[in-house]
Amino acid sequence: MPDSAKPNAAPRGGSRILAIANQKGGVGKTTTAINLATALAATGASVLLIDLDPQGNASTGLGFGRGERQNGTYALLTDGLDLVTVRRATNIPNLWLVPSDPDLAGAEVELVGRDRREFRLRDAVRDHHGSVRPAYILIDCPPSLGLLTLNGLAAADAVLVPLQCEFFALEGISQLMHTIDLVRRGLNPSLRLQGIVLTMYDKRNNLSEQVAADARSFFGSQVYDTVIPRNIRVSEAPSHGKPVLLYDFRSPGAQAYVRLATELLRRERAHPASAA
Repeated sequence: MPDSAKPNAAPRGGSRILAIANQKGGVGKTTTAINLATALAATGASVLLIDLDPQGNASTGLGFGRGERQNGTYALLTDGLDLVTVRRATNIPNLWLVPSDPDLAGAEVELVGRDRREFRLRDAVRDHHGSVRPAYILIDCPPSLGLLTLNGLAAADAVLVPLQCEFFALEGISQLMHTIDLVRRGLNPSLRLQGIVLTMYDKRNNLSEQVAADARSFFGSQVYDTVIPRNIRVSEAPSHGKPVLLYDFRSPGAQAYVRLATELLRRERAHPASAA
């Protein structure tokens, strides 16, 4: 789809902004960002994925090599470029990307002395000059709780947390919840937890079942019914520059992300006041 094409209008007159965050690496955060964005775009909704991770894995997973990432999130945060200027059309209808450009790794240091350093992304999103805003903006945050992640949380309406079905993942999530609470009190009073998604679930492994049970016991209905299984096709897809939904739509991993998007939309409709 050419970048000049107009995306479908956003619900309630503005974009719904979701930060996908977990300070622990290797939990399926970027995989969830890529495939959830693809699944939402497949419903006809316009989606913008912002790659806020200096590793740039979301950009790679959508087929953007390092030479194609100039004027991306770094330029958005430090140079004040408009979202329309830095977004790229992907090969997926209705899905745009703001790639992670090579200089983003230095943004944490450069932003320290800037005015409104925690609000650079929020200001860029609010100042969006596009004639029609995307229905959904997904922010793939880095696996840390630094200034880039704070920008993502300050800009978001809600946080979606991928939780790997392994023991240490449960230990780390309390730190993230504390950070979300601090951001809510100090930077973004309307921020809420959109939900927790269990990832890398292996039904042959008793530990996966135990972690899932513990998460549901502690967080209750905030844990999604949909579980993302450990699936080789999900792991292979990024090396081909494709979401797993395009790489192997019939695979268990791809079908799980379709169900996740459906459940997310259902939850959004069920709580229109908190989603506004």
